[in-house]
Amino acid sequence: MSEKKMTSSRRHHLKSLILQIALNWIETEKKENVAAKEAYMAEHCPAPDLSGDQATLMETCKKLHAAIDKIDEERYDIEAKVQKADKEIEDLKIKVVDLRGVKKPALKKVRMSADSMLQALLGSKHKVTMDLRSNLKQVKKEVKEEPTEAVGDWRKNIEDKADRKKMFESS
Repeated sequence: MSEKKMTSSRRHHLKSLILQIALNWIETEKKENVAAKEAYMAEHCPAPDLSGDQATLMETCKKLHAAIDKIDEERYDIEAKVQKADKEIEDLKIKVVDLRGVKKPALKKVRMSADSMLQALLGSKHKVTMDLRSNLKQVKKEVKEEPTEAVGDWRKNIEDKADRKKMFESS
């Protein structure tokens, strides 16, 4: 089978069909939910018996109010438990982030002058200029130049060194 690209009109048509099917499914699901709610209410909450005198109606109202108060208390307790659990979850998330640590990017080598380093450390308010090179000692390299005559006779050099030795020994 050759794999051809679908035309845009065909794709649009298929998309609209899928959306229609999904819409039908959602509508049937809503109808099923409404029917399930009605069945639950009919099973668990029978219709109130309104026949009788005013005293029985007042008694029925008092029972309903008591049941409502009890359910409200339970709802409040459950709500408090949920809030406590949510707070605990947030604390645990923070602990996980702290334990995992923040990933730091690899540092890059940057050439910076001493002045810019000090400015970065101290902030822009402090103006510090240091000439670190001025504190270094200036060392001049001495270049020894041997006269070309000294290379000539090695015996003469040995005698000169012997004379120096005698000079140091006599002192």
